[in-house]
Amino acid sequence: MIPPPGKIVIAGGTGLVGRALTETLRDQGHRVLLLTRRPAPGRLAPGVALHPWEDIQGAMMGAAAVFNLCGEPIASRRWSPAQRLRILESRTLSTRRIVEALGQVQGPRVLVNASAIGFYGTRDRRPVDEGSPLGQGFLPSVCRAWEAEADAAPSPIRVVKLRLGPVLSMEGGALPRLARIVRWGLGSRLGSGEQGMSWIHIEDLVRILVEAALDPAMEGVYNAVAPAPLSNEAFTQILGRVLHRPIIPVPGWVTAPLLRLALGPLAEEMILGGAFVRPARLLARGFEFRFPELEGALENLLR
Repeated sequence: MIPPPGKIVIAGGTGLVGRALTETLRDQGHRVLLLTRRPAPGRLAPGVALHPWEDIQGAMMGAAAVFNLCGEPIASRRWSPAQRLRILESRTLSTRRIVEALGQVQGPRVLVNASAIGFYGTRDRRPVDEGSPLGQGFLPSVCRAWEAEADAAPSPIRVVKLRLGPVLSMEGGALPRLARIVRWGLGSRLGSGEQGMSWIHIEDLVRILVEAALDPAMEGVYNAVAPAPLSNEAFTQILGRVLHRPIIPVPGWVTAPLLRLALGPLAEEMILGGAFVRPARLLARGFEFRFPELEGALENLLR
């Protein structure tokens, strides 16, 4: 266990997940150091400081744990060749730099490295877990390279690789946009609606991240998703029910071509494809999700 006040380093700490994690760690009494390439985004809370990437070794000196949440947003723009390279290198090169620094300083005992359930690619309705093989496509190749960089961390540093599903939060991510569309009465399933959606409430994700850092028994790959994945159509219907709005029964032969035209390959892997991912290793260790079912998670966030 890391007794407070411990020094915790977060790379990628200004994103949706990083902000929530920083707040929780600070509330627990830890000192949080955010690696950054930009000036301060605003006034920082007490117990939180910025540190330049150029001095990454100085940041890690004496730290108890390092979180790596870096990565270009996957769905922010079409996947041109240049954008594919940014998505890949924003993950692999930052992880490589962190791992190199870990080998040159004394202090950090654990690296908690983000990955994604994109590792599994598009699957049928059969559930997948941490023992399932690598999928096919761009996202699986990115996740494989990303995790390989983390695996290069020197012994005896403990490495935990968390494969994140889409994060449900009203502070960012896809949920606020989806909720607006449904509130406007424009909600519809996407494509066939049969593709798997494996999600996680931001509060449960932060708890998993903290536990990964604090518990020496956690090591290797864990799926950071809720235990109740469901289809895109079921997700949309539940969202409509929580918001008391109807869902338009638009057929897949209408929505799928439009998405492919607008987004290209991104639509195929990110929206029209999916997988039913289970957090088998978290369940085996007895992790208790506060929001295991989608309806309860959406009620908490939207009402």
